[in-house]
Amino acid sequence: MSGRSSREAREARLQAESEGAQQERRKRLLQIGSAAVFLAIAGVAILIVVSSNETSGGDANLEDVGLVRHQLSGIPQKGLVLGDPKAKVTLYEFGDLQCPVCKAFSEQIIPDVIDSKVRSGEAKLDFRNYTIISQESIPAGAAAIAAGEQGRGWNFIELFYRNQGPEASGYVSDEFLTEIARGAGVKDIAAWNRARKSAALLAEVKATTAEAQRLDFTGTPSFAVEGPGTSGKETLGTPGEASLLEEAIGEAG
Repeated sequence: MSGRSSREAREARLQAESEGAQQERRKRLLQIGSAAVFLAIAGVAILIVVSSNETSGGDANLEDVGLVRHQLSGIPQKGLVLGDPKAKVTLYEFGDLQCPVCKAFSEQIIPDVIDSKVRSGEAKLDFRNYTIISQESIPAGAAAIAAGEQGRGWNFIELFYRNQGPEASGYVSDEFLTEIARGAGVKDIAAWNRARKSAALLAEVKATTAEAQRLDFTGTPSFAVEGPGTSGKETLGTPGEASLLEEAIGEAG
């Protein structure tokens, strides 16, 4: 074979090898690109799930987690008292967490009072358990108090109402209460569990129920107001409009 022929054959072989290498590189790049696209899609899916969990409080079974959080954001809480501790007027709500009328008040009337009187610091709102529906209301009330010990009492109350089941139907289980506590933002669930089952908190539920009876309340929710313009707790019954509660707060101050 001549030198020229040998050189041409070598060049042809190298060109073929180069073309083969280029095809192999393209194949690998396509594989890498496909994997990158898959990972990107998976990452977006994970971010969507995480974002959804953060918005819903980590449990998609609960309703209005974000709404309750927004409604109460920036307002001080201590125990089951919502609002500035130094507020001159206290509006007391005696309610049963299983009460459907209390649920309606929490959705339609109480938000206006919170926005107009509590957020401004004119009044604070003190929730007290008045358990009249069934025995299930007692552990529910104690669970709310326990959430209040971690600064999430009103979140628990409002979230419970918005996920309320048929009264005395057995839905107030340990699982349901824990779900509400997590959605309300209770951080230490173990401590909350111990507290809600304690004799002290169960006794507190019975004590506030007895207080409501001494005030001659016969239904829930029932309200009372106390401030510089009242002589002790002044009973209001069950006003059907936010404006009536706002007026009572104004007169009490």
